[in-house]
Amino acid sequence: MKKNIQLCGFGNGLVDLQYKVTDSDIEKLGLKKGDMTLADSFQQNDLLNKLSHITHNRCSGGSAANSIIAFTQLGGISAYQTVLGNDDFGKFYAQEFSELHIALKSEFLNDFSTGTCIVLITPDGERTMHTYLGATANFRPEFVDENLIKNSEWLYIEGYEFSEELSTNAIFKSIKIAKENNTKIALTVSADFIISVFRDNLLKAAKEADLIFCNESEAMNFTSTDNYQSAFEVLSEICPNVVVTLGKKGAIYKWNDSVYNTPAYSNEVIDTTGAGDMFAGAFLYGIINDNSPVKAGHLASFASGRIVSQFGARINDDMIEIKNKVYNDIIPSL
Repeated sequence: MKKNIQLCGFGNGLVDLQYKVTDSDIEKLGLKKGDMTLADSFQQNDLLNKLSHITHNRCSGGSAANSIIAFTQLGGISAYQTVLGNDDFGKFYAQEFSELHIALKSEFLNDFSTGTCIVLITPDGERTMHTYLGATANFRPEFVDENLIKNSEWLYIEGYEFSEELSTNAIFKSIKIAKENNTKIALTVSADFIISVFRDNLLKAAKEADLIFCNESEAMNFTSTDNYQSAFEVLSEICPNVVVTLGKKGAIYKWNDSVYNTPAYSNEVIDTTGAGDMFAGAFLYGIINDNSPVKAGHLASFASGRIVSQFGARINDDMIEIKNKVYNDIIPSL
């Protein structure tokens, strides 16, 4: 069958609330800098009250959602599956996806509020996240849209979804549908704590995937190695195609049995929010639309370098112009 969607995301539906704070603020709030904490509704509302005096930015998000948005802004055709609350945040989320021209398939639950992710950004660009999953923790297998996966060339799965039993079951249902309908599977590890707590299910999914994304720390944790080169080799035995991002060292990746390296395109680091998500979205764009691992790697590295130089998980500049610069200026000069 002809597939009319290039990339379908599967992940959390969260409204990101981004605050510029100081190291002292982090300490006073009793948080550990750089951590990602899962909170209940009481803890989240308590933190929001403590931050009420600080101006913040909000946007629809979730890790896989950020990647899908980047993919779409580069010119890709996409869809996204998630779960939202039937509330103002849920309506805001859906409206943003409509404006971004992303086909959103979401249940809107009356008994749960839309999840939120408080992102605290310190002057060094480090992010500390405090996340209340809310409605999106209730991603049940029956909410999976089979036709959407059937009609997609690729399915992109967010590792954070392994943190809940319901969404884990939904992941494996989605993988089964993808396998039965020649839909390729990409998986992002998402975070070290996902590996530490949910390793067995993550490994099971990785063995079914066509492509896996992780950063240096996640790669070593997942493979129980002490350097990224060894981790990369082990991951290459688990999954046919692998991307390991290395921060200032760029990235190493394997595609169709060939290994590539791309440098980091350095910029002043203001906010690291969404850097890995941007890399994944841009890399998938280059692979799916141009069938070029070289274009994919350099576009992903350049775009993720650009995202850390600004505040927030969305690039302020025109993504098409960024793509053209990489394809027309950087790639020919290699």
